[in-house]
Amino acid sequence: MACSHEQNGADPAPAAPRPPASARARVPAHVVYRSFPGETVLLNLTTGTYHGLNATAGRMLEELERASSIGEAAARVAIEFAESPVLVERDLRALCGELLERGLLSVEDGPGP
Repeated sequence: MACSHEQNGADPAPAAPRPPASARARVPAHVVYRSFPGETVLLNLTTGTYHGLNATAGRMLEELERASSIGEAAARVAIEFAESPVLVERDLRALCGELLERGLLSVEDGPGP
């Protein structure tokens, strides 16, 4: 399950570090987002930069806001899209890493093992 996202015409960056599945991810207070048919747009109010997500990545973001961990959000998305939980978690962790790197997501450590 691949999801596409782009930032106002910028060249793709190398892969960002992926937070662990046990981490909790949230959209910080300085970021707002809105979902439209087929796209979700995030705006960093501090920098003025925006980032577009396709519909799948937008659903992932919505589940991140509801779930207690990235892994829980991935499990929900996997069920919704009838996809492999392993692949969805991989893609969701990659999305989190990219949004974190751009200041559009905050990540807190989850509970220990």
